Amino acid sequence: MTALLYLIPIALLLGLGGLAAFLWTLRSGQYEDLDGAAERILYDDER
Repeated sequence: MTALLYLIPIALLLGLGGLAAFLWTLRSGQYEDLDGAAERILYDDER
């Protein structure tokens, strides 16, 4: 039972860290162009 006193705060901190990382990716524009990478593979680059 005493293990829960350690595991619950650790789980909450990890969850908050994941949420903070997700919000950071939203603010930095990681999800702006979702179709660009999918369509870029269709173009033939001649070098």
